[in-house]
Amino acid sequence: MGKHDGMNYAPQGKPSPVVAAGEFVFAAMALEHGHIYGMCNGLLEAGATLKWVYDPDPAKVEQFRKTYPQVQAASSEQEVLQDAEVKLVAAAAITSERGPLGVKVMKHGKHYFTDKAPFTTLAQLADAKAAVQETGCKYMVYYSERLHVESAVYAGQLIEQGAIGRVVQVLGLGPHRLNAPSRPDWFFRKEQYGGILCDIGSHQIEQFLYYSGNANASVLHSKVGNFNNAEYPELEDFGDASLLGENGAAGYFRVDWLTPDGLGTWGDGRTIILGTKGYIELRKYIDVGRSSSGDHLYLVDGEKEHHLEVSGKVGYPFFGKLILDCLNGTETAMTHQHAFKAAELCLLAQEQAIWIPQEAAASILKL
Repeated sequence: MGKHDGMNYAPQGKPSPVVAAGEFVFAAMALEHGHIYGMCNGLLEAGATLKWVYDPDPAKVEQFRKTYPQVQAASSEQEVLQDAEVKLVAAAAITSERGPLGVKVMKHGKHYFTDKAPFTTLAQLADAKAAVQETGCKYMVYYSERLHVESAVYAGQLIEQGAIGRVVQVLGLGPHRLNAPSRPDWFFRKEQYGGILCDIGSHQIEQFLYYSGNANASVLHSKVGNFNNAEYPELEDFGDASLLGENGAAGYFRVDWLTPDGLGTWGDGRTIILGTKGYIELRKYIDVGRSSSGDHLYLVDGEKEHHLEVSGKVGYPFFGKLILDCLNGTETAMTHQHAFKAAELCLLAQEQAIWIPQEAAASILKL
């Protein structure tokens, strides 16, 4: 599953098919990020049939076929896009290419499922919205830090049940291990990866909107910096932002590429959700100093303290819902409004961010 390397983090769950074999055929394309494996795992476990893989790099295709030996290697992008049997294309392209690829896929009459972040510019977002309206196809986003984490799924269920009352604040921590030698060149070019708030910040903003029940929010403040990776001048290894939802809930998140080597996983991802009647803390991937396992959920309510280990007990319902949404024209897995609003806010946070190099921080403190 890539426990030490977030780029290759690909959770595996229990099969929970919502369709029969061959009823929902999909293809994988643009294998630039290891998240494509998690995306495919989720779809396969929900009963989808993986028919094609395409990438211009034969080595990536060969590696992919070692994991999914049943898949056929397409000779071109067009071979996939012109196959009427294919209902959805899953892709993890270079971040700046995800939006244009999605528009192309949808204009061929196929649903599109992309790794996050789904865009690097607001113009790409506008193009995707227009293509959704024009084609009726889906443009769905793999916000894996909620959709593919059982404790995060269960937290949503508890909030929906009223376990902590009205959500007042969502605090998200998204540290990641850089592991620079394993990263492709485009990862260090800001025009291609979009910036840290656009990239891994998209997870945090999506979770804020979801847990707080907000359809819209404003970015109050954001900042970014490069504190420990001067050899990569376009990399931002730290970022944070504050948001305010239209219903009054507040959000704050921090993301970084500063995970130390001593941590037993790729990042100590945590979420703390404060409600009017209690609070939830998620320790998603590790419980530091206590357990190397993930999916620990801590709940404090009006009765007592609860510690729940939910790994293997909740599942990943998003993927089955997505398949059925594609077949039925519904929006039960995630609405376009939600997916696109999270994308818009991460782009705005990135666009508005104050750049804080170390020397600037020192001068600010003297004021």
